[in-house]
Amino acid sequence: MTTLTPFDVSKHLDDDEVIGAYLSAALEDPNPDAFLLALHNVAKAKGMSQIAKDAGVGRESLYKALAPGAKPRYDTILKLLHALGLQLVVSPSQAA
Repeated sequence: MTTLTPFDVSKHLDDDEVIGAYLSAALEDPNPDAFLLALHNVAKAKGMSQIAKDAGVGRESLYKALAPGAKPRYDTILKLLHALGLQLVVSPSQAA
């Protein structure tokens, strides 16, 4: 009998370029929960406790902010991105 283990994307987020591409792809999804899940996975990959500390938020608060259906404040997202060593960048749409 074959035993399958659940896929954990956070184990593969070990490079800043991969993380950037992953989060950018999540932003393209019209469902805001996709970006929150991606941020959660990146924070997990980097160490949730350390990221919460660096962002100046409690660990439980960070989990709540990144839960599906959560509506985190803009400043919370910016603190989290800063703690992850990332920045939010806006560019013109590629649509014609």
